[in-house]
Amino acid sequence: MKKMKIVKTINEVREIIKDWKKQGLSIGFVPTMGYLHEGHQSLIHAAGENDKVVVSIFVNPIQFGPNEDFASYPRDIDRDTEKCREAGADLIFAPEASEMYEPDFCTFVDMNGPTDELCGKSRPGHFRGVCTVVSKLFNIVTPDKAYFGQKDAQQLAVIRIMTRDLSIGTEIVGCPIIREEDGLAKSSRNTYLNPNERKAALVISRSLNEGRKIIESGEIDLNKVIVKVKSLIEKEPLAKIDYVKAVNADSIKPIDKADGRILVAAAVYIGKTRLIDNFIIERNAADDSNNA
Repeated sequence: MKKMKIVKTINEVREIIKDWKKQGLSIGFVPTMGYLHEGHQSLIHAAGENDKVVVSIFVNPIQFGPNEDFASYPRDIDRDTEKCREAGADLIFAPEASEMYEPDFCTFVDMNGPTDELCGKSRPGHFRGVCTVVSKLFNIVTPDKAYFGQKDAQQLAVIRIMTRDLSIGTEIVGCPIIREEDGLAKSSRNTYLNPNERKAALVISRSLNEGRKIIESGEIDLNKVIVKVKSLIEKEPLAKIDYVKAVNADSIKPIDKADGRILVAAAVYIGKTRLIDNFIIERNAADDSNNA
């Protein structure tokens, strides 16, 4: 098993990266908030196409709202270290908040449009925090490629747009959702669920799967799909819908017609725990018309 190093300061990371780049080595990067699971490990495995793999573990305070779960978000650096080692990481960057943000920190990265819907609408300021920390991490690690999961589909789209707009020379690689055997999307927040809630949470993936089937069967009206998905979720007493919406998967703009790359995304509270899930499907309305 390869030797892996853990560092806590920006200067240490930069020195290591500088040495690697002198050797002409390519760098893959996986930004995380820790409490790693098989979904994160799949990103680390994907990043293994590079010569070196860096994983950041940082629960970013500025992407949490005042009533969200920053304080209770699960943390276990020893467990995370082992998960990174198992998956083949070369370097863990695990800074304290004081290392990432000066006491008078006042510079943020934000965007309009792609952050207006879905999680951006229900969590004001969230993506400003995400874009700020990811841009900082990109400046620190200077990776050739960075790997993000499709479970956070809006985040993936937002990061792609941010790197394009700010001319950041990192290629963004999207990776598939990793699920439990029963279909629940893997999430660090799944640890919050008690046994009854864990069972109830399956309604999210099951309802989205029904939505996908409806589109695959030829339904063009996405409003009908959303109504059906919502009605299925609402049958679960422990579930409370934050949103179920259809948007363009690249721009995150709301759409009514099944045409192009479609993202159908849901955020649902199971008890007090907010879980997200989605699917992406491609449809060409012109083909549908020609086949009619």
